[in-house]
Amino acid sequence: MVIVGLAAAYAAAGYHLGTLARMGPGFFPCAVGVLLALIGVAIAVSARTDDGPPATTGHGYGQGMPDLRGCACIIAGILAFLLLGEYGGLLPATFAIVFISALGDRGNTLKQATFLALGMCAIAGVVFWWALQLQMPLFRWGG
Repeated sequence: MVIVGLAAAYAAAGYHLGTLARMGPGFFPCAVGVLLALIGVAIAVSARTDDGPPATTGHGYGQGMPDLRGCACIIAGILAFLLLGEYGGLLPATFAIVFISALGDRGNTLKQATFLALGMCAIAGVVFWWALQLQMPLFRWGG
């Protein structure tokens, strides 16, 4: 994370950064890169000082084997977002990515994943479509 964050900050520094009052095109990517690097450092420091018990899979699903359900659900959610974003619109794409990704956690139920996805659809509609006026329709009808 540190390397990716520093690389992003370095690449963004090639653009005009501007000031807080008048941000340039490189300001946000640079800020995100620096924050990513700082979070990476914080994770590394906390990992070196934690003397807690060794990590286990916790669910008993194939002790020693990685649980691939989460990875598969996140990848499937992203693919569903790409497909539905193109042919369905913002709300179906948002619902799909949140619902499918939430199912990657074995602790979530279908009801919890549905409510989470509906809540995120409401937030996406307000923030991206209404407030930021993203040029993506809420729904695409027909084709």
